[in-house]
Amino acid sequence: MNESLRIADQLHRSFFSGAWQGPSVKEALAGIDAASAAMRPLPEAHSIWELTHHLRAWIVEADETIRGKRYESIKGDRDWPPVTDTSLEAWQRALHSIEQAALSLEDAVRALPPEKLGEGDKSYYYLLHGIAQHNTYHAGQISLLKKLASASHP
Repeated sequence: MNESLRIADQLHRSFFSGAWQGPSVKEALAGIDAASAAMRPLPEAHSIWELTHHLRAWIVEADETIRGKRYESIKGDRDWPPVTDTSLEAWQRALHSIEQAALSLEDAVRALPPEKLGEGDKSYYYLLHGIAQHNTYHAGQISLLKKLASASHP
């Protein structure tokens, strides 16, 4: 297995299943309804829905960068896209969209020649490991918010 395939595997584990630290993003999001996703059990924290949009934004940025777009560190509403519709249909679209983005990134990484990964903090290697870490970090936050939300309305 080459390094690109190993990184694709880590991205898959952090998003879909098999993460070493605990639940993946998809596992953490499982069973969350639209009302719980929009809820703010901690007033100063982001909602699960906001975290989902934020994760997708960075997964898409990494995917587009691997596919040739010039990398930029996204900010503002691009970093934290606002939640403007809290309907069940909008939540289902958000879940589908983030999953499709994760699959697209995995495909791009699998096709990336390992010699293009590079080194240092401006490399694809650094960006992709950062995305796996980012997924893991926010999966933990989502898991905690999910517990708080279920305690708020059993």
